[in-house]
Amino acid sequence: MQKRDLREETAPLRAQILDKLSQLPWDGVRCSHPIPGLVLYRIIEPAGPFSSVSEPSLSLIVKGSKRIKVGNETLVYDESCFFVTAIGLPMTGQICEATKSEPYVAATLRLDLEKLRRIITDYDIQPGDMPERDLGVVVGAATPELYDALLRLILLINSPADIPFLASHIHNEILYRLLTGEQGARLRRFALVGTNSNRVAKAVAWLKENYARPLRIEELAEVANMGVSTLHHHFRAMTAMSPLQFQKHLRLHHARDLMLSQSLDAATAAARVGYESPTQFSREYRRAFGHPPIRDIRSILSSSEPNRRDSID
Repeated sequence: MQKRDLREETAPLRAQILDKLSQLPWDGVRCSHPIPGLVLYRIIEPAGPFSSVSEPSLSLIVKGSKRIKVGNETLVYDESCFFVTAIGLPMTGQICEATKSEPYVAATLRLDLEKLRRIITDYDIQPGDMPERDLGVVVGAATPELYDALLRLILLINSPADIPFLASHIHNEILYRLLTGEQGARLRRFALVGTNSNRVAKAVAWLKENYARPLRIEELAEVANMGVSTLHHHFRAMTAMSPLQFQKHLRLHHARDLMLSQSLDAATAAARVGYESPTQFSREYRRAFGHPPIRDIRSILSSSEPNRRDSID
């Protein structure tokens, strides 16, 4: 189905979602509510580029569009698409158009990979056509069924006593829709133990926990239970980066966060995340974020509130 057709088909559901969200209490960018794993965003001016290290999640844009950069890959998605990240990846995002009268509105739902595995096993969901690529982020068609489930999840805010039972069922329904949709085969491979995608996910998780340590590729291959060359091939296919590049992005993102959240100077932040050379850190930081550390942090701190959020999905 064409993007325009999808947008037209889901327009009534998205209008209902927007109407419901307009009635909720907003604290700047985000909305406070009791539904676990669900984050709601409303942006009223262009935001970004902002950086984050993602967690497994599904994002649906109710209104607007967003540009995401993962490694050297750039993806753009809007109301006609869902965006899934199946493994934790450092990425940069940007919302180019948003105003008070035409805000960017989106929802992100944390993905429970253990639930995903149980659904695959319990309902014997078989893979469809195998994807051409294994990039660890997925853009697929945002169907009326997905928006309907999102609407019902948001409506639970009005009946908090129902949330413990019904929210979990709706979450399972969304996972089922993803697994039986056009990108189901890719999600299945990410989730199931023993697949190359799952092995790379283990390597990614290890790197996220140990990014400040010197990287020994043999050790990482052992974590993933793969040969060195096989790991390199599948790691790059899933992350659009080599393991060393991935570690560098993690270090830079965490250093940026340290300078913002703890007011550390660049040299201290660089050492904290594993850099031995402040000069190298400054050079790679500028290449990643467009400005040297001090200038970049000053720019973020002096910017408007939406631009200071580092995880708008």
